[in-house]
Amino acid sequence: MRAEEPAERAVGRDGAGADRRPGDIRLSSATGRWVVLTTVLGSGMALLDSTVVNVALPRIGEDLDADLAVLQWTVNAYMLTLAALILLGGALGDRYGRRRIFVLGVVWFAVGSLLCGIAPNGGVLVAARALQGIGGALLTPGSLALIQASFHPDDRSRAVGLWSGLGGVGAAIGPFVGGWLVDGPGWRWVFLLNVPLAVLCVPVALRHVPESRDPTATGRFDALGALLCAVALGLVTYALIDATAWTGLVGVAVGALFFLRERRTPEPMLLLSIFASRQFTAVNVVTLCVYAAFGGFFFLIVLQLQVVSGYSALAAGTALLPTTVLMLLLSARSGELGDRIGPRIPLTVGPLLCAAGMMLTLRIGEDVSYLTDVLPALLIMGLGMVTLVAPLTATVLASVETGRAGIASGINNAAARAAGLIAVAALPLLAGMGPEAYRSAAEFGETFRRAIPMCAGVLVAGALIAWWTVRVPPKEAEVCHPECKVNCGIAAPPLEPPASGDRRHH
Repeated sequence: MRAEEPAERAVGRDGAGADRRPGDIRLSSATGRWVVLTTVLGSGMALLDSTVVNVALPRIGEDLDADLAVLQWTVNAYMLTLAALILLGGALGDRYGRRRIFVLGVVWFAVGSLLCGIAPNGGVLVAARALQGIGGALLTPGSLALIQASFHPDDRSRAVGLWSGLGGVGAAIGPFVGGWLVDGPGWRWVFLLNVPLAVLCVPVALRHVPESRDPTATGRFDALGALLCAVALGLVTYALIDATAWTGLVGVAVGALFFLRERRTPEPMLLLSIFASRQFTAVNVVTLCVYAAFGGFFFLIVLQLQVVSGYSALAAGTALLPTTVLMLLLSARSGELGDRIGPRIPLTVGPLLCAAGMMLTLRIGEDVSYLTDVLPALLIMGLGMVTLVAPLTATVLASVETGRAGIASGINNAAARAAGLIAVAALPLLAGMGPEAYRSAAEFGETFRRAIPMCAGVLVAGALIAWWTVRVPPKEAEVCHPECKVNCGIAAPPLEPPASGDRRHH
C-alpha cells in the first residue's frame, strides 16, 4: 500500500523545524526515529485510555460516590465521540495538514485528560471523557497517516510495522500500568499521565515531522453527518443506561436521518456505496458481534475481579496480561496463517474460542485461584482473539477495491467502537444490574453470571455468520494486505494506511 507520493512531496517544508520533505525520510535516520516516537506516543495515549480506564472504575465510583451509570458513561462518553468522529478526523488531516490535526488532537486529548484528572464529580468526569474522545478522533488516524506520508516508500512498511509493534507493547502493559497507578498515586493519574506525554509529543512533532496533506481534498466536510451520528449513538446509549424507551426511539430516528444524509450528500462521512460488497457488509456484521462481546466482557471482568474476588487494581490489571501478550506475540503469525488457509476458518474458530474462554470466567468468584480459575479462561480467550483479529482486518481489506482500503479500515474500526459502546450500555440493563450493584459482591456476582453467557452468545452468532458468509477472494482479484502486523487492541481492530489513490470519497 503506497501513498500518493508526487503530490505529497510537493507540500514540502513549511517551517516549524521540519528538515525533510514528506516521502523522503528514512527509518534509519534520527528524524525517522523521532517521527516514530511522536506517532507512537500520540496513538498510544488514545489506545491506553480505551482500555486502562476499566481497571480504575471501582476506585472512581468509590471516590466520586458514583453509581453504575456514571461508570458506564466514563467508558462510553469517550467511545461515543471517538467512534462518531474518527472518520471525520482523518478527512480533516488530509485537507488541513496531517501534522497540524495530529498536534491539535494531542493537545485536545491532553486538555481532556487534565480535566478528567481534576474532575470533582461524575458529571465533569463524563464531559471530560467526551472531550478526550474528540482528541482521540483527531490524533488516532493522524498518527498512522503521518507514518505513511513521511517515510520513503522503501521504508514505509517497516515504519508501519514498528509503529504497530510498539503500540502493541503499550497495549500489553497498559492494564498493568493502570492498575499500578490506581493502587499507587491514585486513579486520577491514569488520566494525568497523558499530560507529560503530550508535552513531550507536541514539540517533537513540530520539530521533526514534516507537514503533508492530500492536494485533491476539497475541504468540504460532512460535519452534519458526524453530528447526527454522535447524537444518535448518544441517545441510544442514554436510553440503554437509563432504561428510557422514548429516548431510544428518538435516537433510532436520528440514526435514520444520518443514513439518509449519508446517502444524499455528495461528500459523505460514511461511504454507503462500499456496502455494495456483500463480503464487506458480512465482515462488518461479524465485527459488530465480536467487539460488542469484547466491550461488554472487558468492562465486566475487571469489576468482577475487584468487586467479587477482592483483587486490587494492580492485580486485576496484571491478570488481563495473558490476552494482550498472546496477541502481541502471535498476531503476525495468525495473519500469515489466515493468508494460507483463508479467513473463513479463523473467523469461525476464533469467536468460538473466545466464547469458550468467556464461559470459563463464570468460575471466577469469591474464592478464586488465579492459576486454575482465571488464567485458563484468559489464555483461551487470548488464543481466540489471536485467531480472529488479524484475519478480520485482512478480510475487510480484501473485500473492497484496493483504492478503498483506507476508508474500509476506518469504517470497520468505527463500527467496532460503536459496538463496544452499545454493549457497555446494554449489558447491565439486560443482566438486571442495579445502580449500586458494583458495591455488592453478591449482587454483582449474580448479574455477572447472567451477563457473560450473553457475551458468549453474541460471539457464537458472529462465528455462524462468518461460516455462512465469508469467502476467499478470487485469486485473480487485487488484494490489499494489512501493513499493521501486530494487533493488540481489544476495543477495535487496527486502522490500516490507505492504498495508492485511496480517497475518502468516490
